[in-house]
Amino acid sequence: MSLLQALIIAILQGATELFPVSSLGHAVLLPALLHWPFDESDPTFLPFLVMLHLGTSVALFVFFWRDWAAIIGGALGLHGRRYRLESFRILFLLAIATIPAVICGGLFEHLFRHLFGSPLPVAGLLVANGVMLLIVEKLRSRVSFGRGEEPEVGRPIASLTARDALVIGLFQCLALFPGMSRSGATIAGGLMRGLHHDVAARFSFLMAEPIILAATAHQIMKMRHVPVTHEQIHQGAIAACVAGVTALICTGILMRYFSQHEKWALAPFAYYCILLGLGSLVYLGGIL
Repeated sequence: MSLLQALIIAILQGATELFPVSSLGHAVLLPALLHWPFDESDPTFLPFLVMLHLGTSVALFVFFWRDWAAIIGGALGLHGRRYRLESFRILFLLAIATIPAVICGGLFEHLFRHLFGSPLPVAGLLVANGVMLLIVEKLRSRVSFGRGEEPEVGRPIASLTARDALVIGLFQCLALFPGMSRSGATIAGGLMRGLHHDVAARFSFLMAEPIILAATAHQIMKMRHVPVTHEQIHQGAIAACVAGVTALICTGILMRYFSQHEKWALAPFAYYCILLGLGSLVYLGGIL
């Protein structure tokens, strides 16, 4: 992989990790569509993507540092008993929401790794991701806007129950399949539990920290046996910085978009995934 290719993938990763369009799906499809001469199933490619995810994780922490400062400060009792209980509750909800993906990822890692290097199944899953987003928006629209009524206003993250968090965590398991978006799945789960788009996105991005850090730690342990060169590490570090800066910009854009578009906010991303997935199936499958 050349440095230019690495930077293109990094920019794509930084943008698509937050948008509900599957960063892994794009990382698999782009090289196949452009006929780049490197093997996506190469043992060194997944660690490269993990470094990009780490850069994205840092960007998310920077963007939501006030949220984390409030949660951690509250848990330490810096803001009084009430906020301490609320902070512990949010940490508990994040833990509950993270558990399903950790378990499923550990049990079915080999299956997901096999799909990772296969562009055609990924293209099909990208279509499925778009359909999922449309279905969730349709179901939510029936409940929230079916009678012309506005949905419940301002439901905070702390109002979620353990069951709500578990449901959102189960939605997150869908993202273990490359082509299914982690942010899209978790935002969809949040919408199904009665959150607004911006609140669901905020909880989704807070959830991203533990799952990305856990995946990074797991891959670092496995990289002990992968022959990664100093040049590849240097290239991955540069790409991680680029992905982080891109993610920081895109997070701000997306949070503003969700706060201003409550009805069918996921629809444009859904149509994009369906069109890209179908187009990739036609092109890569040699249908035309």
